[in-house]
Amino acid sequence: MAELMNDSPTNAAEFTVSELSGSIRRAVEDAFGNVRVRGEISGYRGPHSSGHAYFSLKDDRARIEAVIWKGVFSRLKHRPEEGLEVIASGKITTYAGSSKYQIVIEALEPAGAGALMALIEERRRKLAAEGLFDEGRKQLLPYMPIVIGVVTSPTGAVIRDILHRIEDRFPVHVIVWPVRVQGDTSGDEVARAINGFNALGPLSAIRRPDLIIVARGGGSLEDLWGFNDEAVVRAAAESDIPLISAVGHETDWTLIDHAADRRAPTPTGAAEMAVPVKADLEAHLATLAARLKSAQSRILDRRRETVRGLARALPTLDSVLALPRQRLDRSAQSLGRALELNTANRRRRFEQQASRITPVALVSALREKRQQVRDKIARMDRVQERRIDALRARLERHAQSVATLPRRIRESHARGLERLTDLGRRRDNAMSLKLEQHKRGLGAQARMLQSLSYQSVLGRGFAVVRNQDRTLLSRAAQVETGTMISVEFADGEVSALASSSDQPITAPKKPARGKTGKATEPGQGSLF
Repeated sequence: MAELMNDSPTNAAEFTVSELSGSIRRAVEDAFGNVRVRGEISGYRGPHSSGHAYFSLKDDRARIEAVIWKGVFSRLKHRPEEGLEVIASGKITTYAGSSKYQIVIEALEPAGAGALMALIEERRRKLAAEGLFDEGRKQLLPYMPIVIGVVTSPTGAVIRDILHRIEDRFPVHVIVWPVRVQGDTSGDEVARAINGFNALGPLSAIRRPDLIIVARGGGSLEDLWGFNDEAVVRAAAESDIPLISAVGHETDWTLIDHAADRRAPTPTGAAEMAVPVKADLEAHLATLAARLKSAQSRILDRRRETVRGLARALPTLDSVLALPRQRLDRSAQSLGRALELNTANRRRRFEQQASRITPVALVSALREKRQQVRDKIARMDRVQERRIDALRARLERHAQSVATLPRRIRESHARGLERLTDLGRRRDNAMSLKLEQHKRGLGAQARMLQSLSYQSVLGRGFAVVRNQDRTLLSRAAQVETGTMISVEFADGEVSALASSSDQPITAPKKPARGKTGKATEPGQGSLF
């Protein structure tokens, strides 16, 4: 009977696995189309390579798988983190591949202020471990900036307070980079604004600011959440321009306050940090100018007293010039005598040198110079021959050492021949130059000999008188009356009979003949 009942057909419909899974999925999605689940994130390792994120939500008694699709993940205001308690909004669905149900999250937010504070603390510890909050990274604020960049909302009261405070203290140029200071996109906009100010260069249409102020009014933790964004903190820490954080009121703290170079309790306080008070500066400058003027007056007075003291210790002009004037007078007195002595010494030396210069000595000197030139030419020839022989021997030795390398032998032989040709050419040039130098020297000495020869003086109308012994007569007292003398002119010699100046001149019976063999013209008498 039992077997009969088991084998009896049933009226239940048959489903395939896919049909059953689809029915279950539709039933679950219809029943839980929109749910909010509170739990702790577990198993989160960051987004998958596809861009989707997979993790679990759990409490102390149960666990549910969760997934965030790529498009939703990029729009999340709060990103999932391991161990964070969150409230997830989405729908429940099933995954037929493993017979599991899961929640597809469409929105994610921390579960209360405590969770937000825990998230901020965790993020603060992470960024601090990277050194983004170190005091060594912070920059000094410029004392007197020319351009200030303000990152804030252009429509709020914050920008009006900052501009009004800067205008009261020290008017400077202010550039406002408008951003949203609240909402999902506020963090990205603030980070882009900070990076945008730093990206400005010297050729940009907008001048790069000397100081950046990131400002926002007070608000709740959720309102200020954009300034806890990791991108904002990194942008503030990496800013090359000094940055002041003025977010919220004095009791409000955000992560950008730790990364900024200075934190202001309020936006108005940031404006006061940014610029000094112009009136105070003018008063300080006036005080410094008065002190400088007084100091200059005191220094000038001391310098005047010093100069007066030194002037009293200096000697008078007459006492300083007395000794030089005395030396000048003595030198002036001895100058005339010194000039006469110097002239006499020079004349004596000149006469001594002139007495040594004779035609015989000049001819001997010329003969000696010619011999020296011939000797030098001969020595030069021998030196050149020895050098050529040495070079030839050297080339032969090199040719023997590289006999196995015909190409190198030919190159070496060609270089040797070129060297020999160059040496021969240089030798010829040197000999020609040396001969030319000696020719110029001989010509100069010949000209000197000609200028010193007495025969050149005869050509200007003078004559040389000698007695019968061929002795030169330079005085009239040396000539005796009635003696024969010879008179040499430029074109020859003539003989003459000497007579006294009071006797008449008579012609000799026979004409005298000079060295040239020509008869002396009749009527030629004594020159004395």
